[in-house]
Amino acid sequence: MRWLRLAAAAAALFAANPAFADGGAHVIDGSGVETPGTCHLESWVTLSNGDGRLINSAPACTRKAWPNLELGGFVAHGWSPGSHDTLVGLSPKVELRSATRGLGIGVATSAAYQVDRGHFHEASLIVPVTIPVDRHVTLNLNSGWQWSRAGHRADLFVGGQMMVALNPSLSLMAETFTRDRGKAGGQTGMRWTTGKGRVDIDLLVGRYVDGTTPTAVTFGVTLRR
Repeated sequence: MRWLRLAAAAAALFAANPAFADGGAHVIDGSGVETPGTCHLESWVTLSNGDGRLINSAPACTRKAWPNLELGGFVAHGWSPGSHDTLVGLSPKVELRSATRGLGIGVATSAAYQVDRGHFHEASLIVPVTIPVDRHVTLNLNSGWQWSRAGHRADLFVGGQMMVALNPSLSLMAETFTRDRGKAGGQTGMRWTTGKGRVDIDLLVGRYVDGTTPTAVTFGVTLRR
């Protein structure tokens, strides 16, 4: 679940194109979809320097009848000095090849509508690739395109992520990414999984997540059923 459906959501907080993904507020996405027959709700709060804030909620489901298709959406509200915005959007994702075959490939899309101004604000098309290195280490690579009405920008996006499972309940993540414009960004953090895999708790620290904002701290929770 995951990718640039949330790039659009973060635009409510940051002035430039941002992005969020592989489960929760990770920017880089994995190729897989949610477990067939399962729904989840990803929620997080991001605080940035300069008094920027973002609250995001992103539900999604994968039906057993369509095990390779995840249907999702999001609602986000962001504040920055002197302004606030609300975005709603859709974020379907297709798994083309399972990572269990040694190389996972997917296609993740998103489109966001800016409620306060009454127009479509962002869209994205991303190809995530997942490489399982071994039982504990997974690499995710992303490339694709982002469009934002702000500045009428269309940017190429590329990035990579490493996830290391220390044990079944705790994993560490580091990722880096860049766009055509702005500074290259990165995030690092940890994820605690509990409730027999039904709850993920994320704590992340980022630099230039949107290409312009120096620092951001994110706390996220994902619930599954």
